[in-house]
Amino acid sequence: MARGDLGSTGGAPLTHRQIQVIYFGLMLGVLVSSLDQTIVATALPTIVGDLGGLNHLSWVITAYLLAATATTPIYGKLGDLFGRKVVFQVAIVIFLAGSALSGFSHTMVELIAFRAEQGIGAGGIFPLVMAIIGDVLAPRERGKYQGYMNAVFTFSAISGPAVGGLFTEHLSWRWCFYVNLPIGAFALVVISLVLRLPLTDSSRRIDYLGSLLLSGAVLCVLFVSVWGGGAYAWSSPQILMLLLGGAALVALFVQHERRAPEPLLPLRLFSNATFRIVNTVGFLAMMALFGTTAYLPLFLQLVTSTPPTLSGLLIMPQSLSVTIVSIVVGRRVAKSGRYKAWPVAGAVLVPLAIFGLSSLTPHSSRLEVAATMVVLGIGMGMILTVIVVALQNDVARADMGTATASYMFFRNVGSAFGVALYGTIMNARLRYWIPRLVPHGARVTASNLAYSPAKVTTLPTPLRLAVVDSFARSLHVVFLFAAPVAALSLPLLLLLREHPLRTGAYVQNALAEPDPHGGARVAEPAS
Repeated sequence: MARGDLGSTGGAPLTHRQIQVIYFGLMLGVLVSSLDQTIVATALPTIVGDLGGLNHLSWVITAYLLAATATTPIYGKLGDLFGRKVVFQVAIVIFLAGSALSGFSHTMVELIAFRAEQGIGAGGIFPLVMAIIGDVLAPRERGKYQGYMNAVFTFSAISGPAVGGLFTEHLSWRWCFYVNLPIGAFALVVISLVLRLPLTDSSRRIDYLGSLLLSGAVLCVLFVSVWGGGAYAWSSPQILMLLLGGAALVALFVQHERRAPEPLLPLRLFSNATFRIVNTVGFLAMMALFGTTAYLPLFLQLVTSTPPTLSGLLIMPQSLSVTIVSIVVGRRVAKSGRYKAWPVAGAVLVPLAIFGLSSLTPHSSRLEVAATMVVLGIGMGMILTVIVVALQNDVARADMGTATASYMFFRNVGSAFGVALYGTIMNARLRYWIPRLVPHGARVTASNLAYSPAKVTTLPTPLRLAVVDSFARSLHVVFLFAAPVAALSLPLLLLLREHPLRTGAYVQNALAEPDPHGGARVAEPAS
């Protein structure tokens, strides 16, 4: 279905209050999945002390990430086939079951398995929320509402560690998982009662083989990101086999999708220039963002001796500026119907801000750090808020879930790539600088050095200064490398064609009393 081929439902458009009710339920779903990524981190030392298994610590987070990333595109297709409401409900139920079981865990192996179950549910929550927003809101109205969604992520990023610490200290680390249950259950009730979306043709088949091939390829790539340069050398047989296996699975996936009657990721979508550009920009933006912000706290705490709490406050301006800019830009897009200029401007600001991070020194003021994070947040807010609107405006409703999930998929993979790539760069530079700066005879190497600021401060002064200088020089290269990666988004966005934003929603009557069939077939509105 091309743009402009949308029919009219003849139903009354949703009122502002009705949209608010639907949006509130969707935001609660996003809240539990995003909060879960930050609230657990504070409790991890206590969890290890209680359950044991220090060598499995990283897998408490990694299992969640792997499961969520691998299942994201599958949920998009399931939503297109069976209806996004029921698939969203299933994702919430899986996530809540995983949360309850994580809280009941008695061993690290159990916790890791149940965290993977949480990830399987979380992999569907955000892409389905974005696709449902595409159903109930006209493209011209989506930007301002998606700004509110960014506020949920900001709240999670700021409050998650504090709430996790509060639960761990005064209740139990298990409440970091139990807290999801009432919030998620309330979201499930709200969506179940108020949201009605068109029924789909459930006789269509699921591409099971495509799902298996894509999931296998993603897992190979992410295992490389997690293990490469750490547990195994990049040239080790394990990493090389994973790379070859991932490449082979991708090739098999492409061949299968060409013949599949109901492909998981229709290759015809890649003929859409907007689809290609938005997914690539999402990959590059998140690769640059996570590759820098993941290592900025290390720079602040180790190089500038900034306390952990204050280092968190210095990063907070980025989250706040992303939220504010997302809301402002969304409203401007809704008012004018024009959107291309915003991500183009953001693609100029982001690499400039990251380049600014590369100029930080041990003597840089905290105001300079905060100002740089504000610029980075402004640029990201301009990009991420608008490009998903452009994508949803330019695909048929039948592909809405698949296209939105693919965007989230490429964002997640970009995040994992960024963290892995810049970690490799930092480790390589440490191996170069430590032998040259550390006094001769000191038993400190890049492989045995703990990246803990508290431990570094206990070193003798000459050794401590040499280690800090090594980190400063190494992280400088990390930020310097990330800037041109972020700049690659600019020429792509300049090629983005700005199509008029539709003023009609896909679903005009999406909120009503539930009927025995759970929904009604509706046509699609004219633009």
